[in-house]
Amino acid sequence: MASFYHYRTPYGIVAIGCDEGVLTHVALGAKELPGVFQPCALSNEAANQLQEYLAGKRRLFDLPLKPSGTPFQLQVWDALQFIPYGQTRSYSEVAASIGRPSSSRAVGQAVKANPLAIVIPCHRVLPADGSLGGYAYGPRTKAFLLDLESRTLSAGFGG
Repeated sequence: MASFYHYRTPYGIVAIGCDEGVLTHVALGAKELPGVFQPCALSNEAANQLQEYLAGKRRLFDLPLKPSGTPFQLQVWDALQFIPYGQTRSYSEVAASIGRPSSSRAVGQAVKANPLAIVIPCHRVLPADGSLGGYAYGPRTKAFLLDLESRTLSAGFGG
């Protein structure tokens, strides 16, 4: 049964959705997601891991994921999970990594549609000029996440 719940973090509310033992959504803000409004063991675990990430104590998420999207979107989202913590890639680099070098714009649209914010690190994808570019949750949030990862790495924290 699909469910979602809102969790407080030091950086605001996060909506986390699950269905049949897999994580389906992580959205910043008090979003309405598919299913009933109630926590489950997996959404609680996802919230705990997200809190650890935001505290600079976690670099990788260990959660069963099942985002819903087109085959192309799923391919892009899978590729994003291989961008190392604290590093970035351009849209064209992601397109090349999935064997579709001329699909930078389509990669951008897939990144924008990512239903698992932070857990699938779409914030690590930048335009070729290195600017922040667009981000579903705004450039300020993207800058915050990239800075968090950079500071955590330089301080030698995170696991």
